[in-house]
Amino acid sequence: MDENERRQLFDQWMTDHVGLLFKVVRSFAESVQDREDLFQQIAIQLWTSLSTYNGSVAATTWIYRVAFYTAHGWRRKENVRTTKTNLLGERDASVVRESEPVDGRLLDLLDHIRELEEIDRSIALMLLDGLSYREMSELLGISESNVGVRIHRIKKRLVASLNANPEAVNEF
Repeated sequence: MDENERRQLFDQWMTDHVGLLFKVVRSFAESVQDREDLFQQIAIQLWTSLSTYNGSVAATTWIYRVAFYTAHGWRRKENVRTTKTNLLGERDASVVRESEPVDGRLLDLLDHIRELEEIDRSIALMLLDGLSYREMSELLGISESNVGVRIHRIKKRLVASLNANPEAVNEF
């Protein structure tokens, strides 16, 4: 693939899959600055690894894989480098385009998903995006039945978490 084709494909992916990327970013990073940094890291990783994309899997699957692996690595580095305090109090701000309306219920759900373990967080996001059990199992390297069991447990945890926060439940 020449440089022009690579640039066109990257631009198309960033346009078509920006929502997917924002969900991953939102579930791994709390502050606005962290979200911006992580989004940039994912975009850079997509660009640099684009030459390895051979079309053997769907573009969405490949983009998810790159985004999740980048986010997991970023999270590990951030946990070592920083404390979990947010000095500017920007926990509820979001990295979104100004022209896109944001449903507060989705933001609250993503905040609860962020509290899950990394693999469960990944599964929850893929479930929200409508990926099949098979696609999730291929992305994560676990069996389809394991995906099903984890989804059941994730749903129970999220319901319990939302029930513990009556304001969030009333918004749903």
